Amino acid sequence: MNTPLSLTTPALLFPAISLLLLAYTNRFLGLASIIRHLFNDYQDNPEDKIIQQIGNLRSRINLIKWMQFLGVGSLFLCVVTMLQIYVQMAISAQYTFGVSLLLMMASLALSLVELRKSSDALNILLSDLEQQHGRG
Repeated sequence: MNTPLSLTTPALLFPAISLLLLAYTNRFLGLASIIRHLFNDYQDNPEDKIIQQIGNLRSRINLIKWMQFLGVGSLFLCVVTMLQIYVQMAISAQYTFGVSLLLMMASLALSLVELRKSSDALNILLSDLEQQHGRG
């Protein structure tokens, strides 16, 4: 069954996309704070462990950049979909909305990858703490 899109269908994604973009921005700001802290730590006491964390942090920053890019692309295409519905371009609107959903799915998938990298980094820190206190 092929039901036409209404203006409210893509509009329903606006709050979800906005919240996701806010969450992505918070992740980015959190990483930026960690990087600044590590930079200051390295200036005071250069250690190899700090250098080893750079690759993980750089990868996570890159993932968040793409998560945001795809999320913004999804939001943009939702707006384009609404315009297409408004000017009665129903077929184009359906395809555009489909691409918007695919972009959001890709953004969410990258979010899971970034979450995994974040968890791995925390587990490494916890292992280091356990080893320092003889529980490893």
